[in-house]
Amino acid sequence: MDEKDRSILLLLEENSRISPGEIALLVDLDEREVVERISAMEETGIIRNYTALIDWGRTGDGQIAAIVELKVSPERDYGYDKIAGRIARFRNVRSLRLVTGTYDLHLLVTGQSMHEIASFVAEEIAPMDGIRETATVIIMKSYKENGALFVERDEVERLPYSF
Repeated sequence: MDEKDRSILLLLEENSRISPGEIALLVDLDEREVVERISAMEETGIIRNYTALIDWGRTGDGQIAAIVELKVSPERDYGYDKIAGRIARFRNVRSLRLVTGTYDLHLLVTGQSMHEIASFVAEEIAPMDGIRETATVIIMKSYKENGALFVERDEVERLPYSF
Protein backbone atom coordinates (compact mmCIF):
# COMPACT_ATOMS: atom_id res chain seq x y z
CA MET A 1 0.00 0.00 0.00
CA ASP A 2 1.53 3.27 -1.11
CA GLU A 3 0.33 6.88 -1.38
CA LYS A 4 -1.22 6.26 -4.81
CA ASP A 5 -3.33 3.42 -3.33
CA ARG A 6 -4.38 5.66 -0.46
CA SER A 7 -5.36 8.40 -2.90
CA ILE A 8 -7.40 5.91 -4.93
CA LEU A 9 -9.16 4.73 -1.77
CA LEU A 10 -10.00 8.28 -0.71
CA LEU A 11 -11.44 9.06 -4.13
CA LEU A 12 -13.53 5.87 -4.15
CA GLU A 13 -14.70 6.53 -0.60
CA GLU A 14 -15.87 9.99 -1.63
CA ASN A 15 -17.56 8.74 -4.83
CA SER A 16 -17.61 5.02 -5.62
CA ARG A 17 -18.89 5.77 -9.13
CA ILE A 18 -15.79 7.69 -10.19
CA SER A 19 -14.30 6.13 -13.31
CA PRO A 20 -10.82 4.63 -13.47
CA GLY A 21 -10.01 7.24 -16.12
CA GLU A 22 -10.88 10.10 -13.77
CA ILE A 23 -8.89 8.48 -10.96
CA ALA A 24 -5.91 8.06 -13.29
CA LEU A 25 -5.92 11.79 -14.07
CA LEU A 26 -6.20 12.75 -10.41
CA VAL A 27 -3.46 10.46 -9.08
CA ASP A 28 -1.15 10.65 -12.11
CA LEU A 29 -1.29 6.98 -13.11
CA ASP A 30 -2.15 5.04 -16.23
CA GLU A 31 -5.83 3.96 -16.32
CA ARG A 32 -4.80 0.29 -16.65
CA GLU A 33 -2.67 0.59 -13.51
CA VAL A 34 -5.61 2.13 -11.62
CA VAL A 35 -7.82 -0.81 -12.62
CA GLU A 36 -5.12 -3.28 -11.51
CA ARG A 37 -4.64 -1.53 -8.16
CA ILE A 38 -8.39 -1.44 -7.49
CA SER A 39 -8.71 -5.14 -8.41
CA ALA A 40 -5.85 -6.03 -6.06
CA MET A 41 -7.45 -4.07 -3.21
CA GLU A 42 -10.79 -5.81 -3.86
CA GLU A 43 -9.12 -9.25 -3.84
CA THR A 44 -7.30 -8.61 -0.55
CA GLY A 45 -10.45 -7.28 1.14
CA ILE A 46 -9.25 -3.70 1.54
CA ILE A 47 -12.20 -2.61 -0.60
CA ARG A 48 -15.15 -4.45 0.94
CA ASN A 49 -18.12 -3.12 -0.99
CA TYR A 50 -19.45 -0.30 -3.15
CA THR A 51 -22.62 1.32 -1.85
CA ALA A 52 -24.99 4.21 -2.37
CA LEU A 53 -25.42 6.74 0.42
CA ILE A 54 -29.18 7.26 0.65
CA ASP A 55 -31.04 9.99 2.48
CA TRP A 56 -33.90 7.79 3.70
CA GLY A 57 -35.63 10.83 5.19
CA ARG A 58 -36.41 12.02 1.65
CA THR A 59 -37.93 8.73 0.49
CA GLY A 60 -41.06 9.11 2.58
CA ASP A 61 -41.05 5.46 3.60
CA GLY A 62 -40.81 6.23 7.30
CA GLN A 63 -37.65 4.26 7.96
CA ILE A 64 -35.92 5.33 11.17
CA ALA A 65 -32.59 4.53 12.74
CA ALA A 66 -31.28 4.10 16.26
CA ILE A 67 -27.96 3.74 17.99
CA VAL A 68 -27.94 0.74 20.28
CA GLU A 69 -25.11 0.44 22.79
CA LEU A 70 -24.39 -2.85 24.52
CA LYS A 71 -22.44 -3.90 27.58
CA VAL A 72 -21.20 -7.39 26.84
CA SER A 73 -19.46 -10.14 28.78
CA PRO A 74 -16.64 -11.27 26.49
CA GLU A 75 -16.40 -15.03 25.90
CA ARG A 76 -13.32 -17.00 26.87
CA ASP A 77 -11.02 -17.57 23.87
CA TYR A 78 -13.26 -15.41 21.62
CA GLY A 79 -13.50 -12.06 23.38
CA TYR A 80 -16.22 -9.99 21.72
CA ASP A 81 -15.91 -11.62 18.30
CA LYS A 82 -18.37 -14.48 18.76
CA ILE A 83 -21.26 -12.38 20.06
CA ALA A 84 -20.51 -9.64 17.51
CA GLY A 85 -20.71 -12.27 14.77
CA ARG A 86 -24.17 -13.34 15.95
CA ILE A 87 -25.42 -9.75 16.13
CA ALA A 88 -23.97 -8.85 12.73
CA ARG A 89 -26.16 -11.46 11.00
CA PHE A 90 -29.34 -9.44 11.62
CA ARG A 91 -30.37 -7.56 8.47
CA ASN A 92 -31.48 -4.44 10.34
CA VAL A 93 -28.07 -4.07 12.03
CA ARG A 94 -26.44 -1.63 9.59
CA SER A 95 -23.13 -1.27 11.44
CA LEU A 96 -21.51 -2.85 14.46
CA ARG A 97 -18.36 -1.64 16.19
CA LEU A 98 -16.30 -2.51 19.26
CA VAL A 99 -15.75 0.78 21.09
CA THR A 100 -14.10 2.17 24.19
CA GLY A 101 -16.06 3.86 26.94
CA THR A 102 -19.06 2.89 29.02
CA TYR A 103 -20.41 0.39 26.48
CA ASP A 104 -18.58 -2.30 24.51
CA LEU A 105 -20.51 -2.56 21.25
CA HIS A 106 -22.10 0.21 19.20
CA LEU A 107 -24.81 -0.74 16.68
CA LEU A 108 -26.65 1.28 14.07
CA VAL A 109 -30.08 -0.33 13.66
CA THR A 110 -32.84 0.54 11.19
CA GLY A 111 -36.56 -0.20 11.18
CA GLN A 112 -39.94 1.04 10.02
CA SER A 113 -40.95 2.36 13.45
CA MET A 114 -39.70 2.97 16.98
CA HIS A 115 -41.81 0.01 18.03
CA GLU A 116 -40.02 -2.26 15.54
CA ILE A 117 -36.62 -1.17 16.83
CA ALA A 118 -37.71 -1.52 20.47
CA SER A 119 -39.06 -5.01 19.77
CA PHE A 120 -35.87 -6.00 17.99
CA VAL A 121 -33.71 -4.88 20.91
CA ALA A 122 -36.01 -6.41 23.55
CA GLU A 123 -36.69 -9.71 21.79
CA GLU A 124 -33.54 -10.42 19.77
CA ILE A 125 -30.58 -8.56 21.27
CA ALA A 126 -31.19 -8.17 25.02
CA PRO A 127 -31.92 -11.88 25.68
CA MET A 128 -28.68 -13.06 24.03
CA ASP A 129 -26.17 -14.76 26.30
CA GLY A 130 -23.48 -12.31 27.27
CA ILE A 131 -25.54 -9.13 26.88
CA ARG A 132 -25.50 -7.34 30.25
CA GLU A 133 -27.11 -4.01 29.37
CA THR A 134 -28.56 -2.10 26.42
CA ALA A 135 -29.13 1.58 25.73
CA THR A 136 -31.10 2.73 22.69
CA VAL A 137 -31.05 6.23 21.22
CA ILE A 138 -33.38 7.11 18.33
CA ILE A 139 -31.75 9.18 15.57
CA MET A 140 -34.06 12.11 14.92
CA LYS A 141 -32.25 13.67 11.95
CA SER A 142 -29.00 13.07 10.10
CA TYR A 143 -27.00 16.12 9.14
CA LYS A 144 -23.98 14.32 7.72
CA GLU A 145 -23.26 10.67 6.83
CA ASN A 146 -19.95 9.26 5.61
CA GLY A 147 -18.70 12.73 4.74
CA ALA A 148 -21.81 13.79 2.78
CA LEU A 149 -23.99 16.63 4.04
CA PHE A 150 -27.69 15.81 4.31
CA VAL A 151 -28.85 19.39 4.76
CA GLU A 152 -28.91 22.10 2.16
CA ARG A 153 -26.43 24.81 2.97
CA ASP A 154 -27.83 28.29 2.83
CA GLU A 155 -25.75 31.12 1.51
CA VAL A 156 -23.78 32.62 4.33
CA GLU A 157 -25.43 35.87 5.20
CA ARG A 158 -22.80 38.56 5.46
CA LEU A 159 -23.48 41.77 7.24
CA PRO A 160 -22.65 44.95 5.30
CA TYR A 161 -19.41 46.57 6.32
CA SER A 162 -19.41 50.30 6.92
CA PHE A 163 -17.41 52.91 8.76
